[in-house]
Amino acid sequence: MTRTIDRRHFLKFAGATGASAALLGPGSARLLAAPAAKGAPNAEKLGWRLGCQAYSFNRYTFYEALDKIASLGLHCVEMYPGQRLSKDQSDLRTDESMSADVRLQVKKKLAEMKIKLACYGVTGISRRTFEFAKDMGIETIVSEPGFDQFDEIEKLCDEFKISVALHNHPKPSKYWSPDTVLQQCKGRTKRIGACADTGHWMRSGINPVEAIKKLEGRIISFHFKDLNQMNGGHDVPWGTGAGNVKAMLTEIHRQGIKAVFSIEYEHNWENSVPEMAQCVEYFDKVAAELAAN
Repeated sequence: MTRTIDRRHFLKFAGATGASAALLGPGSARLLAAPAAKGAPNAEKLGWRLGCQAYSFNRYTFYEALDKIASLGLHCVEMYPGQRLSKDQSDLRTDESMSADVRLQVKKKLAEMKIKLACYGVTGISRRTFEFAKDMGIETIVSEPGFDQFDEIEKLCDEFKISVALHNHPKPSKYWSPDTVLQQCKGRTKRIGACADTGHWMRSGINPVEAIKKLEGRIISFHFKDLNQMNGGHDVPWGTGAGNVKAMLTEIHRQGIKAVFSIEYEHNWENSVPEMAQCVEYFDKVAAELAAN
């Protein structure tokens, strides 16, 4: 049974644990905080790695985002360029400008929290981007490059053994249509493919299930969303919106896609974790059903 998290009860509990932590002293908050969700172990059996796009927490620092991701029981993050690193280092940003010492600090933090920095984007792209990705252990760069960049991108993908996933912002952005993504991927290395943003497809009036079918063999990663309506709307817990998440996941399973799914929740910015927890639980519930069948 899927456990539904009531936001009012969540806030009441969070307030109580915060007060108790203050009584017990510094460092106790993490020990007392109850996890919002328990990850997606059934999805992992299908080769699906569920994580978060740090942009979901763009009101917070990157280190605060990691804490929120850990509270969901997840072990993957997609970094975006420009987020403040931490409260103590608010002048530092998450991008290629990070010094070697700062990069080492970030890698240690990720290792301590058992979170994999799997993807980076949406970002511009150059050799420097690939060098940064290689240093940080990033598998996939998510980008919307110029059409004239693909010869060079293909060489860099093969040289660095790193993938580039073409992201679809809503129309009139250049990659809003799956047809454009397919056109740019044609004849290219399999390291070039799609970062399928299901919510932005909905905002462009595209059925996400049909788009996933059209891109068969070219999907590398996901910005996974469910919206309350087509042609606009906002994020809602997966399975409660107009995107037909179960049908999406069924098609992804049929294709045998093994990918990183980044939750990119762009609603209730200040308190999105309870709704994201519902996404995690629904995702793993459907994965368990698909694995059983």
